[in-house]
Amino acid sequence: MLDLLVKGATVVDGSGGEPFVADVGVRDGRIVEVGTIADAARETVDARGLWLTPGFVDIHTHYDGQVTWDENFTPSIYHGVTTLVMGNCGVGFAPVRPGHEDDLIKLMEGVEDIPGAALHEGIRWDWESFPQYMDALEKTPRSLDYLVQVPHDPLRMYVMGERAVAKQTATADDIAAMRTLLHEALQAGAAGFSTGRSDNHRTSEGKETPASEASVAELTGLASAFEGIAHGVLQVVSDFNLLQGPQGFDAEFDLVEQLARASGKPLSMTWLQRDPGGEQCEAIRARVDAAVAAGLPLYLQAAARGIGVINGLDASFHPFMGFPGYKDVAHLPLAERAAALREPARKARILAEKSERLAGDGTAIPPLVDILLARIDMISGRMFALDEELNYEPTVMQSFLVQAKQRGITPLEALYDHLAGGDGSHLIYFPIFNYNNGSLDAVRQMLDHPRVLSSLSDAGAHVGTVCDASFTTFMLTHWVQRRAEGKLSLAQAVEMLTRRNARYLGLTDRGEIAPGLRADLNLIDPQRLSVGTPTLVRDLPAGGKRFLQKARGYVATWVAGVAVQREGDITAGRPGRLVRMGLPSR
Repeated sequence: MLDLLVKGATVVDGSGGEPFVADVGVRDGRIVEVGTIADAARETVDARGLWLTPGFVDIHTHYDGQVTWDENFTPSIYHGVTTLVMGNCGVGFAPVRPGHEDDLIKLMEGVEDIPGAALHEGIRWDWESFPQYMDALEKTPRSLDYLVQVPHDPLRMYVMGERAVAKQTATADDIAAMRTLLHEALQAGAAGFSTGRSDNHRTSEGKETPASEASVAELTGLASAFEGIAHGVLQVVSDFNLLQGPQGFDAEFDLVEQLARASGKPLSMTWLQRDPGGEQCEAIRARVDAAVAAGLPLYLQAAARGIGVINGLDASFHPFMGFPGYKDVAHLPLAERAAALREPARKARILAEKSERLAGDGTAIPPLVDILLARIDMISGRMFALDEELNYEPTVMQSFLVQAKQRGITPLEALYDHLAGGDGSHLIYFPIFNYNNGSLDAVRQMLDHPRVLSSLSDAGAHVGTVCDASFTTFMLTHWVQRRAEGKLSLAQAVEMLTRRNARYLGLTDRGEIAPGLRADLNLIDPQRLSVGTPTLVRDLPAGGKRFLQKARGYVATWVAGVAVQREGDITAGRPGRLVRMGLPSR
């Protein structure tokens, strides 16, 4: 007898082949048959008119802290994800010297916008080494499968102590010690290694991240830790020396190539159309194409839409947070704050002011924020009201710039009136990257690249500014169903969300609907599918707030044949596990 029989589904099997109508049978957590099935089953689901896809594989989530208190990986579980990866961008919580836990919290709070109070209250520090961290995580049953990468910053801080934070050059002994620890973690099943080299990443105290300027010797020395290890990937986030011109870009990309060459493993890097510096996107494409042609296993992690922020009076950012007149009322409850901002005298005062400098020592706010605020009139052409009719590809005609011209006021006043309206809960969508031309045309070109990986959801991070865990759903709604031009086929989108990411990681037991593979599945109603509306909730430890976006249209999600959500409600099933690469399943 089958455990599960899905009847008459439109099967999008993850291979990239055309969808077809079939039944799918599941037994003991595996797919056992695809076709016309007459066998009896403990549960039979009528799936006529519904899509059946493999579970989605999210390779960039930052759940490193949340995993210690959340069994379900919300909000990823609401968006069809069944396998996820954390330990991205070089930040995480292991290894850690006893007594230095706060240093890692400051790092994660600053880089990934996760409230420090939530991390302090939520994390149970019952590990020191990275293998111990894995052991500690493994004790808790989960809804979804997950993999962990070893992040560079904690590794460096563990070995070098204060010298790491002071950004001193690692000695040969330091590199050897880090290499040994990384090798041990890989032997214990860690999926790979990540490093961050972005100027926009700061600790909560405004300091640069410890490994952001690590030397070639340090990085290639760490890459040699993969010697003798059959599995493993590397992940890099870098600005590619954006402000230093072509010479700086080439020097940084040379370093990335050396890292890939020294490891011999697949290496993926963040790929964005930056602003300013949009031309860098094409330079990355050209260098990757040349490196791949020369035999290097390079990949590009790209987003499904613009990379930006949600602005609001109660969010992490909004245009007036640096204005002295706003600071006078910033402490008030939200509705009272909005009412105070509507007072004519206060409004006139604030609109006559200039924003004080926000970035610098003592704050995690990156310099980019000050640059953007100085250009507020110009960038208001890419700022849009975020309402229940979500539109992640609005035109300039829907922007606050045009709205202001129509009303005969400044863009700053239009933004002010929107945020100060009602109870203060109004939101603004501001796509900073991937939107230089006022559309997602650049993203569409990225998604067609043969080395691209659908990624960058940051599902457990930037909780007060974005909710990009919905990228997976957006791939299906926007790029498959709704965009007027340049659509993706359903088969292509699903292949990118499933098999392609799984194979990049070295996972061969999932990512497709085929006999013998894991029964990680999504049953989706295409008529009801939507990303949902972002709402600000206070459900983190210590009352921390985050944006939460719950999709609609996922009829059910199964992990290893066990339902983990039905119609947006999380079940009691906990089939998820820590996937230890290179080791037998536990």
